[in-house]
Amino acid sequence: MSNRKPYVREMKATWWQKSNFYRMYMIREATVLPIIFFTLCLTFGLGSLVKGPESWEAWLSFMANPVVVAINIVSLAGSLFHAQTFFTMFPQVMPIRLKGKLVDTKIIVLGQWAAVAAISLIVLIIV
Repeated sequence: MSNRKPYVREMKATWWQKSNFYRMYMIREATVLPIIFFTLCLTFGLGSLVKGPESWEAWLSFMANPVVVAINIVSLAGSLFHAQTFFTMFPQVMPIRLKGKLVDTKIIVLGQWAAVAAISLIVLIIV
């Protein structure tokens, strides 16, 4: 038996702040927090819609609170940032070939944003 202690490298809580790659990764992962709040707000909104007009009005007044509006704007920005990072990674993870040639990454990313815009427009027209 050896009495030697194994080497344990020191890991500070701010290790991720030293590299731009890890910093952007942590910011991307942190975008889930305001999105969770937004999802919970929508879920409670559906519940209040089922409960009746008084509950619905209370939910609408809650959603009109400037703090809630600000958090929802941050949620939208986080969601768009998350989508942008996903769309730029997509051609690297799953390259698309047409007639044996790779499709340009810019075309793939623009196609994804065009799909987002089209779906958003359809939803706006329906609602």
